[in-house]
Amino acid sequence: MIILGIDTALRCTGYGVLRAEQDSFEAVDCGVIKNHKDLSHTQCLLRLSRGVKELVKTFKIDAAAIEGAFFGKNVKTTMILGYARGAVMTALAEYGIPVYAYSPKEVKASAGGIGTASKFQVAAILSSLLNMDVSKLEYDATDALGLAICHANKALRSGNEYTLPKPI
Repeated sequence: MIILGIDTALRCTGYGVLRAEQDSFEAVDCGVIKNHKDLSHTQCLLRLSRGVKELVKTFKIDAAAIEGAFFGKNVKTTMILGYARGAVMTALAEYGIPVYAYSPKEVKASAGGIGTASKFQVAAILSSLLNMDVSKLEYDATDALGLAICHANKALRSGNEYTLPKPI
């Protein structure tokens, strides 16, 4: 199974592509889609959509994982994040890729062992789990890999304790 984890934002969206099998995970690619601060929101959304489509075509993605709905104190920031999520979800929907949402606490617990892990702790654990140097990666990229691992853990485990959420 090839899973695309996406940590959405308007200016810097992290992505992580994970190959997951029952007993092994491999980071295939990860990075960020950056948008310059001078670009309009619509230009940023177009670039996000195109970037996600390119990832889907390049890596033959089976499923995608994103962070669940975000509720912030700043309404404008929350709306802009919603725009970015919408652009990403629409791009994935165009290719029939199911999208699953996970809370930050679920991701941290799955990727870092504890729901209150810091970004640094999650990155360090991912480094060990995926046998890769994450020291030069932005946290947006490691967060995206964490989302992909969270989905892989849910999708590949069987039993009553683990159930795959419904795609959004």
